[in-house]
Amino acid sequence: MSTSADLVLALKKELKAAQMTYADLAQAIGMAESSVKRMLAGGDMSLSRVDAICRALKLDFAELSRRVADAQPLLREITQEQERAVVADKKLLLVAICVLSQWTLEQITAQYRLSEAECVKYLVQLDRIGIIELRPLNRYRLKLAKTFRWRPHGPVMNYFREHALLDYFAGGFDGVGEGVMLVHGSVSRTLAPAFLERLQRVAQDFAQQHQTDQKLDEQDREGYTLVLAMRRWEFEAFTRLRR
Repeated sequence: MSTSADLVLALKKELKAAQMTYADLAQAIGMAESSVKRMLAGGDMSLSRVDAICRALKLDFAELSRRVADAQPLLREITQEQERAVVADKKLLLVAICVLSQWTLEQITAQYRLSEAECVKYLVQLDRIGIIELRPLNRYRLKLAKTFRWRPHGPVMNYFREHALLDYFAGGFDGVGEGVMLVHGSVSRTLAPAFLERLQRVAQDFAQQHQTDQKLDEQDREGYTLVLAMRRWEFEAFTRLRR
């Protein structure tokens, strides 16, 4: 959540961008320059003062608030409780997966049997959970980083292990743009993290391409699911044969 310190920092950035000095601001809002300096240094000001500064900057308070929100750190992971709330309702989970792919409300309702009212309800829930910031006209800002992942042993991944993993790997992986590779090997423990970083870059490239290709016509796009994994593991049947 945004703090008063974030708000003051945003105001200082706006003053700098507008090339407005503390003396200029003091004259515009009817205060002494020393008082303005103390106010911005301490971060202690009333909403009426914030409004006055916004008027001096010719900046709408709603726009300032949006910029403060945009500057907040993005989440790489959410809590167990947040994940539990998402997975408790399968339609909510569906909408959560869609917003992770930056789908609009119109795209979600066109692809799935959800009414606009239902979809808005789920967007409101995702806003309360902290995954998105819902904005006017049912647009939203995703509050998750590009490196976001569900908790490895959290409610969402446990749900997919139980209900989706076998279904995913039951496919033939023989269609256009499909494939599955199983590679086993023993490598240096110090080099293993480097391979994982490469996998993470592939995942980020895939996510970025998804964003880029949203401008294409729907008939020119196809939905793919990329699964990347690496872990210390041996097939149990082989482990039982070890000396």
